[in-house]
Amino acid sequence: MDAPDPRVVVDLGCGPGNLTSLLSDRWPGAVVTGVDSSADMITAASDRSRTGRLAFHRSDLRDWLSTANPGEVDVLVTNATLQWVPGHLELMPALVRAIAPGGWLAFQVPGNFDEPSHTLRAELADEPPYAEHTHGIADPRSHDAATYLRALQGLGCTVDAWETTYLHVLHGPDPVFTWVSGTGARPTLQALPADLRERFEDEFKRRLRVAYADEGRGVVLPFRRIFVVARTGS
Repeated sequence: MDAPDPRVVVDLGCGPGNLTSLLSDRWPGAVVTGVDSSADMITAASDRSRTGRLAFHRSDLRDWLSTANPGEVDVLVTNATLQWVPGHLELMPALVRAIAPGGWLAFQVPGNFDEPSHTLRAELADEPPYAEHTHGIADPRSHDAATYLRALQGLGCTVDAWETTYLHVLHGPDPVFTWVSGTGARPTLQALPADLRERFEDEFKRRLRVAYADEGRGVVLPFRRIFVVARTGS
């Protein structure tokens, strides 16, 4: 991304502000804002605030887009967030509209939703007695790199899009469960009452151990990620 001197940088779905701080370090002359829908995340992120050029704001991504002034952002970044927004491909025009002519959009989304780490969780959640509690929970989804590329080209952007599959070697007891329980499986686990959650976790762990065998050198978890960098038309 060749953005030598942006004035306004926004990190949508900033979480606790780790990436937002890096953006501020990269472009010290820019006003950098992190936006997240979670009050807890914004509270954690606010500890990183630097007077005048790094700030955090609580808002749903869609609400922020609906109120953003057209062309007010020079660099718009969203990292591992769009997959949680249903129909997010339809938001591409709004994302591009918020960016100044010749500005930049960069995002990353996981693309591993067809892996056993996710399909086993979904299959188990659809079984009784869990289904009555897990119906309608947040279900992260993403598109392939070509779909994002074509959507943004159609909006007049110059686009680079690619995907990479990382092979994470995980160690310890039930490491794949530990990995997904803090990310994609979290809404399912939170939706279950305590007694059912324990039963669900035990069965989910059992199925994951079958799908991801540990042969004594750690469990290999393939993790596909999709990256997009687009520049708006001048």
